[in-house]
Amino acid sequence: MNIQYFASENWEEGYVSSKLPGHAITFHEGPLSAFPDLTDDKAEALCVFVDSHVGEAELARFPALKLIATRSTGFDHIDLAAAKARGIAIATVPFYGENTVAEFAFALLLTLSRRIPEAQASVKAGDFSPNGLRGFDLAGKTFGVVGCGHIGMHVIRMANGFGMRVVGFETRPDPETARKNSFTYVSLDELLMQSDVISLHVPYNPHTHHLLNKENFGRIKKGAYLINTSRGAVIETDALVEALRNGTLAGAGLDVLEEEGDLVDEMALLAGAHPNEASLRVTLENHYLIDHPRVVVTPHLAFNTEEAITRILDTTIDNIARFAAGSPINTI
Repeated sequence: MNIQYFASENWEEGYVSSKLPGHAITFHEGPLSAFPDLTDDKAEALCVFVDSHVGEAELARFPALKLIATRSTGFDHIDLAAAKARGIAIATVPFYGENTVAEFAFALLLTLSRRIPEAQASVKAGDFSPNGLRGFDLAGKTFGVVGCGHIGMHVIRMANGFGMRVVGFETRPDPETARKNSFTYVSLDELLMQSDVISLHVPYNPHTHHLLNKENFGRIKKGAYLINTSRGAVIETDALVEALRNGTLAGAGLDVLEEEGDLVDEMALLAGAHPNEASLRVTLENHYLIDHPRVVVTPHLAFNTEEAITRILDTTIDNIARFAAGSPINTI
């Protein structure tokens, strides 16, 4: 196949080329948007990551396209309707880092529960006193998992290991799964009201946009902690900021932020002739979150381990090879 590959890191070229012999692969370091003038009337496949938007305009630049292989589980960066209209298949990486993301969710939680950022700052300032750095146990607390899929189930098993009581919300509950993994399915409202810790593990789509919002944030148990390693827009930023300000939430661990892309180039947003007021407000609120003493923000890296990245590439390589051989897998 003739493949246009948009790499996240330069080492991918050697790795992928060695595992896809016989394919004509053109590598580009950076997202598709970094190459606005690129066209290829022979390209049969695009290989992209979540930082590459693939819409109708992008597809028009590759008239022979048959496959979009995204190196991700999510596919909201791809215009599904436009791809379907062209008969273009989309292959994803459905499983690559269930344990990886789950481990990071607990890294965020433990960072908050044991006040690690404040402790480190205190030591760097020359103060070795534990005063003001008292944390809390996880054992005995109620842990609420929103989204009990592959990642959510890893999180549930870890929470059980910490001696936590686990409740879960899922649109299609499976009682046998709950029995085997020692947790209880509840409604979303019940989960918010019961949980000392809420951890989000849902995909981003129209149904989960602002799943946590101004209406239901008020149902959260006062003093709870919120962990988000899914997508930023699952949480309404206005509501999150207000919950921190009024004490509904005692803290949050956020690997993703709504409008996180604007934080990369805020000057473009602020200097625009007609700035989008809603996006600007969310961006400024994100600054509040970043600076909040009981909020830990990381740059969307829950997936980012050597093992997980290798699994992503290996699955993507297999997706391309199998599609070329006429037996596609992992397509949506």
